[in-house]
Amino acid sequence: MTSPARTSRSSYDFIVVSNRLPVDRVVGLDGVERWQRSPGGLVTALEPVMKASDGAWVGWAGKPDLDLDPFVEDGTYLVPVPLSPLEIEHYYEGFSNDTLWPLYHDVIAPPSFHREWWDAYVEVNQRFADASARIAAPGATVWVQDYQLQLVPKMLREQRPDLTIGFFNHIPFPPYGIYAQLPWRRQVVEGLLGADVIGFQRVADAGNFSRAVRRLFGYATRTPEIRVPDDKGGHRSVIAKAFPISIDVESFEEIARRPEIQARAQQIRDDLGNPATIMLGVDRLDYTKGIRHRLKAFGELLRDGETQAGQTVLVQVASPSRERVAAYMQLRDEIELTVGRLNGTYATISHPVVSYLHHGYPREEMVALYLAADVMLVTALRDGMNLVAKEYVACRHDEDGVLVLSEFAGAADELKNALLVNPHDIDGLKEALLHAVRMPHRERTTRMRALRRRVRENDVARWSQSFLDTLRHANHHSDAR
Repeated sequence: MTSPARTSRSSYDFIVVSNRLPVDRVVGLDGVERWQRSPGGLVTALEPVMKASDGAWVGWAGKPDLDLDPFVEDGTYLVPVPLSPLEIEHYYEGFSNDTLWPLYHDVIAPPSFHREWWDAYVEVNQRFADASARIAAPGATVWVQDYQLQLVPKMLREQRPDLTIGFFNHIPFPPYGIYAQLPWRRQVVEGLLGADVIGFQRVADAGNFSRAVRRLFGYATRTPEIRVPDDKGGHRSVIAKAFPISIDVESFEEIARRPEIQARAQQIRDDLGNPATIMLGVDRLDYTKGIRHRLKAFGELLRDGETQAGQTVLVQVASPSRERVAAYMQLRDEIELTVGRLNGTYATISHPVVSYLHHGYPREEMVALYLAADVMLVTALRDGMNLVAKEYVACRHDEDGVLVLSEFAGAADELKNALLVNPHDIDGLKEALLHAVRMPHRERTTRMRALRRRVRENDVARWSQSFLDTLRHANHHSDAR
């Protein structure tokens, strides 16, 4: 329920700014529209921080031309930023997801560069900055999230130099040789340097950013510090370093220990015909996730007789993503064609070899799937972190199950007891799948115990506290030369 007392407040000491609000507008079975918590890693990661800080969240409400007043939902003050259909097409689907996303993911798909997309990106970023500046208390902390809003830190600093500004990049930051293709490369780096602390998923990403700063501007960098000239003849100190994001481990484990969730996991196994091995992939339907590569490897295992229907089933959850972008429409067609071919060739009436599910699920159902799966496949071609890998580990309180993890996902830096793979190496991927299936129980337990220890040590509370502590101590005052 919305609280009139809370909505009357005009300023907040802690503000999160992200492309989306942490809620979606849905129509219930009773026909009444209401807000519900959004799925996704960012909302999951920031939810505990927001509740502890009594802060505000600035973001788009998820539908075009939705011009709403600020409101309170689940204890958080939400400030909607309206977007027109054309702005969604140019700023979001265009520049964010057809220019920056493929560029930052090692050009797995070719990026498109259009000046009108860039103009929309600038305009929308300014709108987010203005909305944030309006509700920020004097000296407030503002934490800007992700690649859609890389210009906001500088825009905010120009309006409100009193603010402490953080930015966290949830996706990779590419090597300079790739980044340099961006026609607006200087403007984006300048935008990010408006922050006091710029966080990345991996040490390599922070290094790539610092190198881009040196190449483009020649500023002095001494890891993790970048010295940025100010307008008074001095310098500001900007910190650029890795803060690997994580999950709320306890909440996942609590769900996994519920008897009804464990019963649901057993029902999933029964519904799939009780195969000896269930492999599971959980991804947004995106070309960076390596879904085609794992289907190819699995298909070759079926072809070679290494496994068969009734023995192994691959469950692939592919939640819808960016469905109006051409590359994503083509990817969906390719994957569904491949799944159809595999089932048509190798399945029996009672035993599919691939169970393909093109929709999202609530957290409880996902936990049941994690418990049902013997082998978790995370074969991203490039991924900032991949929280699914950590969620699987958090749910396996039985200390069983095998994680097959791409070395190109940020999670590989931490989860070294997974079976690490290069998803481009199909033969190597096949070997890893067979190793996972045939792994002795003692080795599974040893590996999972180590993985669980690592995920527990670095949970979401530690991630946010580490970033915010660094931000609190960041020096954003000018220092004379």
